[in-house]
Amino acid sequence: MNTPSPAPGLTNTNIYAEIADALSERSYCLLASPLPGNLADSLFIHFNSLDEQDFKEAAIGRDANQHINPFIRGDRIRWIDKTHPATRDYLDWMENLRLELNRRLFLGLFDYECQYAWYPAGAFYKKHLDAFKGNTNRVLSTVLYLNPDWQPQDGGELLLYRQESDVPIETVSPLYGRMIIFLSNEFPHEVAKTNKPRRSIAGWFRVNNSLGASIDPPG
Repeated sequence: MNTPSPAPGLTNTNIYAEIADALSERSYCLLASPLPGNLADSLFIHFNSLDEQDFKEAAIGRDANQHINPFIRGDRIRWIDKTHPATRDYLDWMENLRLELNRRLFLGLFDYECQYAWYPAGAFYKKHLDAFKGNTNRVLSTVLYLNPDWQPQDGGELLLYRQESDVPIETVSPLYGRMIIFLSNEFPHEVAKTNKPRRSIAGWFRVNNSLGASIDPPG
């Protein structure tokens, strides 16, 4: 079986090795500026060009249990595809990362999905896990931050916890170009209230839990 080739111009073996080593050692990785070239700038420009009506209120739960609860989360989201050059390059970079992590760590990552997440001033997201209860298809979570000139008083930090602990192991300010990657079912996390609009790209690598004719993830 042929292994897919990485997208040209988007491969950084050193970064992929750094991510794999950190995930192997402590199950999460915090990176100051991992994207190649001006990709973060291109994503920020595209994100900033979108209108408020391009986003929808983010829900909690899944399938029949999915619902809006502003007391748990207040962000608005837009799913990302390859229709824009910036998002295409970002998805290609993530595909290269998927291939490298499978090669180095044998994670069996099947695909990747992501969304623009816009937090208006005053929004937050209470403590939660990205992996749905009773479902193992989300394996690895990623968050890329797109907030120029972010200051400590602006809030909006990501608080990362160990299971069964109320003391954060990391408090991540959403600085421009920064990325955090962590195992989805190991780290509860929350977004502290933001005091001004906050932009990020949240994504998940998934495994394939297909059974017979039923495909999970559903494409």
